[in-house]
Amino acid sequence: MELKRSNTTCKRVLLTGFTLCILLVTKPTSAIDIHADPEVMMENGTSGILRCTFKSSEVVSSATTVTWTFQSNQPNNQFFKAPYVILYFSNGKAFPGQAEFKDRVQFIGDINKKDASIQLSLAQFSDNGTYFCDVKNPPDVQGTQARTELRVVLKESLPQSNTAIIIGAVCGALFLLVLIAVAACLVMRVLHNRHDYEGCTSLESVSSQAPQPRKKVESSREGSRCTSPSGPLQGPVIYAQLDHSGSKNSFHKMEPVVYADIRKN
Repeated sequence: MELKRSNTTCKRVLLTGFTLCILLVTKPTSAIDIHADPEVMMENGTSGILRCTFKSSEVVSSATTVTWTFQSNQPNNQFFKAPYVILYFSNGKAFPGQAEFKDRVQFIGDINKKDASIQLSLAQFSDNGTYFCDVKNPPDVQGTQARTELRVVLKESLPQSNTAIIIGAVCGALFLLVLIAVAACLVMRVLHNRHDYEGCTSLESVSSQAPQPRKKVESSREGSRCTSPSGPLQGPVIYAQLDHSGSKNSFHKMEPVVYADIRKN
């Protein structure tokens, strides 16, 4: 009986230990996510912003720290061998690092908004290289630092900004719309004038066809006038008996006598 109880107890202990191991192994570890622009271009002698943001499962506090480091990509630069701290932020305050960046680097982020960006003033060609942003938010301290490649170039080498491209596209679209509107107005005006012209021609045709019956009547009259004789019209003929012998038994010969000629003007 005692052996059975001891075996049962050992099994329970082993099962409990195995369960704890599984929980410890499968328990997710908190990690901070840090993001930065992969590449930034700046004009020589101007100022620019190196952005850095982070995501953490823990509440941001005064213990949150930000470290910016720089490693040059030029072999003759003193920062070529290893990254050097150029700014450190802790307990709400920023502390500049190397003398080359002391008066040119400024912390412009907001830790409460999880923004750890900095501003670099008076950019120089010696500033070309890689900038690393590392954020710690205890107890969330595990995470991979973000990196940004900075390229300081001349003004002529800078690409055109998206704003100029957008403004050009909008102006071109507006100009095209104006041309379409003007063309539409011209077409409507031409169609309207053509419609008015066709109306006038139809009215003229109707007016020219209206007096045609009168012309026919006049032409018939003229035809009748043309067929009538052009000479003098003979008046009425009156017949009378004339006695040429003077005797009673003489033959009476009837001859027509025209008493009058009636002329028509």
